[in-house]
Amino acid sequence: MPELRGLALFDFDGTMTTKDTLVEFLKFLKGSSGFYFGMVILSPMIFLYKLGIIENWRAKEIMMRFFFGNSSASSFQDSCVHFSKNIENLIKVEALEKITFHKSIGDEVFIVSASPENWVKLYGESISVKVIATQLEVKDGKISGKISGKNCYGAEKVKRIRASINLKDFSTIYAYGDSRGDKEMLELAEHPYYRRFY
Repeated sequence: MPELRGLALFDFDGTMTTKDTLVEFLKFLKGSSGFYFGMVILSPMIFLYKLGIIENWRAKEIMMRFFFGNSSASSFQDSCVHFSKNIENLIKVEALEKITFHKSIGDEVFIVSASPENWVKLYGESISVKVIATQLEVKDGKISGKISGKNCYGAEKVKRIRASINLKDFSTIYAYGDSRGDKEMLELAEHPYYRRFY
């Protein structure tokens, strides 16, 4: 009987990266001035989100619909491809070292992110790591700005992990996260790492 491998689950934004990639993508897409102008317009929504009146997924949809809703899906994906080439500049050295370590001992590594898979998956492919992330709705060849299914955040992360991975195939689970959105994923693991890699 083959020896079971370990499973290593990494949150992306804030855990692996120094900055939120959705914010950085919006700056890339609209320019810094366009981004900050948009954030001023969206400030009432942001205030309500900070107060806990608007949920995380809803605030994200409002922001995405404002900045790129109704965009051509093909041109949007082209932008994601160009943006993904810059992501390596946002990656923490210690995060990449930890991923390299897990891969070197034969563990299966997944990035599990609330950010859209459109660019997270491209980065994951560049380092040969599988990705579970939020999916965006496409209608009539256009990005609507809405989430397809549910935001891959909190309890939804664990649901998506269980739907994508047979956990019985692994001897132990490691999880790395940095925020409230990673709480349930960290609780799933025998070896949870909150805001640390060692």
